[in-house]
Amino acid sequence: MSALQKRLQSKGLPPLPMSSSSHSSRGRLQKGKKDFSLKHWKDYFDESKTIEVGLSKFNIYCNGNSGPLIVFLHGGGFSGLSWALLTKHLTSLVECRCVAIDFRGHGETATHDDYNLSAETLAGDVCDIISTISDPSHLILIGHSMGGAIAVHAANTNRLHSLAGLVVIDVVEGTALESLHTMHHVLQNRPSCFESIEKANEWCVRSGYIRNLESARVSMIGQLKRQEWQERKLMTAERMTMSSLAVVNEEEENNIDEENGNSSSDSMKYCWRIDLSKTEKFWEGWFRGLSSSFLAVPVPKMLMLAGVDRLDRELSIGQMQGKFQMQIMEKSGHALHEDIPDKVAQVISNFLVRHKLATHR
Repeated sequence: MSALQKRLQSKGLPPLPMSSSSHSSRGRLQKGKKDFSLKHWKDYFDESKTIEVGLSKFNIYCNGNSGPLIVFLHGGGFSGLSWALLTKHLTSLVECRCVAIDFRGHGETATHDDYNLSAETLAGDVCDIISTISDPSHLILIGHSMGGAIAVHAANTNRLHSLAGLVVIDVVEGTALESLHTMHHVLQNRPSCFESIEKANEWCVRSGYIRNLESARVSMIGQLKRQEWQERKLMTAERMTMSSLAVVNEEEENNIDEENGNSSSDSMKYCWRIDLSKTEKFWEGWFRGLSSSFLAVPVPKMLMLAGVDRLDRELSIGQMQGKFQMQIMEKSGHALHEDIPDKVAQVISNFLVRHKLATHR
């Protein structure tokens, strides 16, 4: 792994695409006959529902019918399916109801403005969705990355009167703000499309984007959509023009075709559901002031991190003062709830039981 790749992963950023030198690694995967096919969400959730809020239709995945309500909020670019394995493990450990939301612009959700990803809008969406669900005795918010920041924003709206617990996964204000200037590089250097869901799942695991193959097989599809190939070439040209490149020359087009296996017999590709670069104006708002806002939430709190180096000064002081529980999860990437869902479920279940928010099964 290059120094740049190590630095990006240490900041909780998605990995760069694998270089041509990784062909031997790809060969090992093929020889191992790994199964990269799609796994259906019904193996992990009881049902999916559409929650209508005004003109918007939010998709949620549900599991369980009794106990505290746990609402999962995914990271930028991910979807509610990101919580599939964790939900299955957690509901086997404690009695609870789990709801995983597709944010606007993500997954199966459709709104009148999919690119309005301001912290205020997303937090409002979360509160609106929860208000449609039967009032729980205890509500626990659990968010990853951007979703962790939105969980904190929602907790501070004073709209969630039954809020009883907060878990934030691998997002810290200081490192998040520091990493924002590299995000365009990361987004532009990942594959723009995949010729099949199997290829998408394979890239996902090979690159380290998600390290758990089973999780990749169920959740990666939530980040993608089917798209006509010619439409994708026009979008690629537009993006490159916005990057001060006048045109996509013939050589670049050929490289794009070759990279994605374009052929006349298959004009449909799996492309990213949302272009996160178009939401740049909201990035800083997700994370600015996050540490103090997290510490101010007056309920039991836990911060789960993939590395202790991500902790900033304000949180370090708060942790020493006992204002929240901190858990470092080793041998995991940024999407630790997908990489090691069984271990994360065990930590969360212990947190819930310790604070009398749930009971063991």
